[in-house]
Amino acid sequence: MRKNAIALMLAGLGAAGLYGCDVKKTQEGKYEVTPPDVKVSKTEKQVTVPKVTTQKETITVPKIEVTPADPQAQKK
Repeated sequence: MRKNAIALMLAGLGAAGLYGCDVKKTQEGKYEVTPPDVKVSKTEKQVTVPKVTTQKETITVPKIEVTPADPQAQKK
């Protein structure tokens, strides 16, 4: 099932990629592909975005003290 879905998705993407192209076959058997004219521009729009804030809090965290093996032997 999953393989079929992936195959269909890839076929759809391939078809979408050639949607705006003009493809002609030459007498030599080669293909001439004329891509579509694509124009990309920018425009400003106002959108509502969430505002994230931070604050400082005091919390209790564990404190770990490790005494190396050599000093322990000297204490005994």
